[in-house]
Amino acid sequence: MPLRLKFITSAKRYTDLPDSPAEVAFVGRSNVGKSSLINALANQRQLARVSNTPGRTQLINLFELPNGGTLVDLPGYGYAAVPGREKAGWQRMIEDYLLEREALDLVMVLVDGEIGPTKLDLQMLDWLRQSGVPHTVVATKLDKVKPSKLATRKKELARAAGLDTGDVMWVSAAKGTGIDALAAHVIGLLSS
Repeated sequence: MPLRLKFITSAKRYTDLPDSPAEVAFVGRSNVGKSSLINALANQRQLARVSNTPGRTQLINLFELPNGGTLVDLPGYGYAAVPGREKAGWQRMIEDYLLEREALDLVMVLVDGEIGPTKLDLQMLDWLRQSGVPHTVVATKLDKVKPSKLATRKKELARAAGLDTGDVMWVSAAKGTGIDALAAHVIGLLSS
């Protein structure tokens, strides 16, 4: 069941975004597959811009569902081929959004399922916990994990993130695995 998303706008500040009755944000390190996942959720190839160069998402990108709920694609943290001053501006943009956006119901923290949470992912999770921002972990790139190692990988990733194994949602944008369950979860959040 794909999400019927439509791109609305991009902004440098959360205050420049239109109001929303409910919102889910996607955040993760550069190159974790945020744009690919959004495209898979919407079953559209070019809704969110996908690039092989980390750091292409440089603004807050807002997508709307038919009921008015919104999904937000935030710039990635970590490596990006842009000047350090610009990256520092992204950090402030992301933090302001996460702390001040009233419509925000949940942050989906995307973690690369093949390599597990990086130091930057763990810093983001700690910051979200300390700031009291509701969040969940979505492990991407499930298709890159060998089936024989999957059970161990799930345990290791959850433990590293300070979660129980069942608290992590696993998806593959490339194969479509877990996409329907994640879409249903997002719809449930944005419909309440």
